[in-house]
Amino acid sequence: MYVASARSPGRTPRVSGRLPGTVFALGTVSLLTDISAEMVTAFLPVYLIYTLQMSYVQFGLIDGLYTGATAVLRLVGGYVSDRTSRPKLVAVFGYGLSAVTKLLFPLAGASSVGIGGVLAVDRAGKGIRTAPRDALISLATPPDQLGTAFGVHRAMDTVGALCGPLLTFLILYQLGSAAGPVFVVSFVFAAIGLVVLLTFVRERRGRVQRKRVSVKAGLDLMRDTKFRRATIAAALLGLVTISDAFVFVVLQKVSDIPVGFLPLLPLGTAAVFLLAAAPIGRMADRFGRWRVFFVGHVLLLVAYVMLLVPQGGFTTAAVALAAHGLFYACTDGVLSAYASGFVPADLRATGLATIQTGQALTRMVSSVVFGVMLAAMAMSTAVITLVVVLVVALVGVAMLVRSA
Repeated sequence: MYVASARSPGRTPRVSGRLPGTVFALGTVSLLTDISAEMVTAFLPVYLIYTLQMSYVQFGLIDGLYTGATAVLRLVGGYVSDRTSRPKLVAVFGYGLSAVTKLLFPLAGASSVGIGGVLAVDRAGKGIRTAPRDALISLATPPDQLGTAFGVHRAMDTVGALCGPLLTFLILYQLGSAAGPVFVVSFVFAAIGLVVLLTFVRERRGRVQRKRVSVKAGLDLMRDTKFRRATIAAALLGLVTISDAFVFVVLQKVSDIPVGFLPLLPLGTAAVFLLAAAPIGRMADRFGRWRVFFVGHVLLLVAYVMLLVPQGGFTTAAVALAAHGLFYACTDGVLSAYASGFVPADLRATGLATIQTGQALTRMVSSVVFGVMLAAMAMSTAVITLVVVLVVALVGVAMLVRSA
C-alpha cells in the first residue's frame, strides 16, 4: 500500500516551531516569478476582449489553453522529479522556460494564435515546476506544519500577484503604451527569481529513500481509496470552478462598474488572498485540511451568487472579491498540504501532480464550457446554471469524502 492510513491527514497535532528556510526561499522565487507573470497577464482580458474584439468562445478557448497547458506537464514534472530524485533541477527547467517566454510575447503581435502559443509555453513551464516545487516544500517541512508552510508560500506568491499589475501600470504611465518595456522588466524579474532558486534553495535528499520510481508505482497510488477519492473530489470541484478572468469580466459587467477598473479587480482577490493565506493555513493544520478546502468552495459559491446581483456597484464587487480571495486562501496550498500528509516521500511530486492535474484539466473544461454558455444564453442564465451545478457538486463531494 502506497498511501499511509495510520493517521488522518485532515487532523494534525498542534503547530509549533519555525518554518524551514526552504519555504521562504521558494516563496521568494514565486514572488519574483509572479511579478513577472502578472505584469503580462493582468491586461489580457481587456486586450483580448475589448481591443482584439474576441468572442467569449475564443476567450474561453485561450483561457482554457492557458489553464490546461499545465495539466499533463504537471504529471511529467512530478514523475521526472521522483524518478531522478532531483526536484530542484526539474523546477529550475520549468522556471527557466517561463522566463524565456517573456521575450517571445512581442513577437506574437495581435495574433490570437501567437498569443495562445506563447501562453501555452509559459503555462508549460508552470506545469513542469509546480509539483517539484511543492515537493521541495513538503519534504523540508515537519508534517504538523504543512498547512502553515504552504500558506506562507502562497502568501509570498500573492505579493507578486499584487505588485505585478501595479508595476505594469506605473511603467505604462511613465513610458506610454509601448509594451516593450513591460516585457523586458517582466523578464528581468523572472531571471532574478531563477537566480534565487539556483542559489538559495537546497534539496533535502536525506528525507527521501532513494528508489527506482516507475510508472507503475505512480499508478498504484490510485489503488488507495483515500488518494483516489481525494483526486476525484478535487477534479469534480475543478469542473465547476470557472477561470478568474471570467469572474472578473462578468463581475464588471453585472456590477456596472467602469471598464477601466477591470484590470484592478484581480488585485482585490490577491489582497484578500495575501492577508488570509497564512492564517488559514495554520487553521487547516489545526482543524483539518480537507474541511478548510471544502469550506473554500462554499465561499466560491458566495462569489458566484454575487455575480447575480444587478448593478450592485462597488459594494457587490467588494463582497465578490473578498469571497473569491478567501476561496483561494482555503484551497490553493491547502490541497497540497492535505495530500502531502499521506503521499509517501518517494512519490510526493507524482502524487501531488496527479491531484493537481485532475483539477487543472477540469478547470480547462470549465473555461471552455462557460465561454460557450455566455455566447449561447443570457449572462444571468449562465451564472445561475453555474451556481446550481456547484451546489450539486458540493453535495456529491461531501458524500464521496464522508463515505471514505
